[in-house]
Amino acid sequence: MISSVEVHGHRGARGLRPENTLPGFAHALDLGVDVIELDVGLSSDGVVVLGHDQVLSPAVLADTGPAWPGDPAYPYLGTPVRELSLAQLRTLDAGLGCEGAPLPGTGIPTLAEACALLAPTGVRLSVELKTDPSWTGEEVELLTASVAAVLKDFGCTGRSQLLAFDWRVLAEARRHYPDLGRVALMERKTLVPGTDWLAGHSPADPVAAAFALGATAVSPEHAITTPALTDQAHALALPVIVWTVNTPTDMTRFMDQGVDAIVTDYPDVLLALRTPTPAV
Repeated sequence: MISSVEVHGHRGARGLRPENTLPGFAHALDLGVDVIELDVGLSSDGVVVLGHDQVLSPAVLADTGPAWPGDPAYPYLGTPVRELSLAQLRTLDAGLGCEGAPLPGTGIPTLAEACALLAPTGVRLSVELKTDPSWTGEEVELLTASVAAVLKDFGCTGRSQLLAFDWRVLAEARRHYPDLGRVALMERKTLVPGTDWLAGHSPADPVAAAFALGATAVSPEHAITTPALTDQAHALALPVIVWTVNTPTDMTRFMDQGVDAIVTDYPDVLLALRTPTPAV
């Protein structure tokens, strides 16, 4: 199959290298992904750092020692990212939780460090902001502004998009950072009646809600990415970025369905399906 579907490396290439790390991004670049997806939060001293979970998780991180002798916050695992300084976060080993090739001694990078690596390559960035409805509006504004500033500093604004389940991020970006793409993330648990995730919009028709919010793309979980959803989004000129798709069967199904992009832990598999090697 020759397909135009975009390949988005999930947290870099998390099935192959440690997620949200510089070595993981370098490997995704070597494979030839179109877009690198990554997750960000904010340290207690205002630095945008990479990491999927708002609370430091032993699934992908390991404590190595306190940032300074007698630090009462140590051990850091189980602590919210935004309660720790960059110095404290720097002590964690982010290279162990990978089923592919663990890289012990790999640290948590900042968004600035990731941009320094990725900006010269031309790869596009999908930056997911890890907030939730418990955050105040001011906290959402601060993280969004901090991320936008880093992307601007590295000249990445024109090839970056912000992703969020908490659609207040998208509303904030539309108001203040319109040059950044705005991707409405969707999953079943954020689309329940009475949801607080959608910035006041109804979950009854999430694609229409995302369009009304000013999203530039929709990104539904694979379980809800039906042909009808894809057709509806395309009728509104909204690209569909389905996540997270890891088997060749599902990849092929979504390519046949006409989605615009697939987020995967195994970009090598999707790249091979997208452009198979010619027979000799």
